[in-house]
Amino acid sequence: MINLVTLAQPASAAAEAYRTLRTNVLFSALDAPLKTVLVASPDDALDAATTLANLAVMLAQSQRKVLAVDANLRDPMLHTLFELANNAGLAEVLTQTTLAAAQAAIRPTGVAGLSVLPGGPASTSAADLLSSSQMDAVLAQLAGMCDMVLVCAPPLRGYSDAAVLAAKVDGTLLAMRSGKTRRDDAERAKEMLTRAHARLLGAVLLDA
Repeated sequence: MINLVTLAQPASAAAEAYRTLRTNVLFSALDAPLKTVLVASPDDALDAATTLANLAVMLAQSQRKVLAVDANLRDPMLHTLFELANNAGLAEVLTQTTLAAAQAAIRPTGVAGLSVLPGGPASTSAADLLSSSQMDAVLAQLAGMCDMVLVCAPPLRGYSDAAVLAAKVDGTLLAMRSGKTRRDDAERAKEMLTRAHARLLGAVLLDA
C-alpha cells in the first residue's frame, strides 16, 4: 500500500509516532465522546490523507472497528492509498442518505477491522453536499456501524469544506509537514477551525 509506513515499516520511528498519536487520540476520548474525527491540513490534501490512513491502520490494529471516510470530494485520495476502486463513494451516498447506500459503497481493506468509504468521482458541488443535513445523517449512520470514523478533508487553504466538517465531528486533527507548511497558513487554518467551534485535538507534524 502506497505511503503507509505503519504497514511497510511497522518497527520504524515513524510507525511508532503513529502509535503515540493513536494513544493521544484515545486519551482525548476520556474527557468527551470521540466517535468521529476529522483530519485536515492547512495546505496539502495528501498530508491529511496519509496521516488519516496511517492512524486508521493503528486504530484497527488495536482491535477497533474503524471506517476511513474520504470527504475530499474535490480530489479524493484515500482510495489510492488503499488501492481501492473509486467508482462510487460518499458523494453518491449523500444524494441517497440511506444506510444501505452507505454499506454498499464501503470497501474492505487488507487490514482487519479497517474499511474505507471512498469519495467517489470528483464532485463540483462538494461544499453544498458536505454542509447539508444529509451529511449529518450519514455521519450518524456511519458512527453507528463502527468504533471510530476518521474523515479526510480538503486543505483549509482555499476551501471551506474542512471547517464545515469540523463543526460536524467530535474532534479535529491538523496535519502539517515540517519545512513545507507555512506558519501563516497554519495560523489561518487554526483560526478557521476556531471560528467553526471545532474541538481541536492537536497537530500532527510530518517529517519532523
